[in-house]
Amino acid sequence: MKITSVTVKKIDKENSRMKGIASVLLDDAFVVYDIRIIEGDNGLFIAMPSRQTSTGGYKDIAHPINTETRQMFEKAILEAYEKAE
Repeated sequence: MKITSVTVKKIDKENSRMKGIASVLLDDAFVVYDIRIIEGDNGLFIAMPSRQTSTGGYKDIAHPINTETRQMFEKAILEAYEKAE
């Protein structure tokens, strides 16, 4: 699997930890939308798209299965975030 492109939209909202939204295209064939870029206590991180459950919690709609893939997503998204205007 290869990330073929990343699109980032920066969000500049006062008092918000969310700093952007990303979309990732995989192998020019599959896209994941609405990956959030969040400012955490230890820097930026990504949060995969999720939906609210009937019990009030949240469940990821799509997410990496292993650490290597998560790191690949995070690296590509945060690099695109730094370059975005």
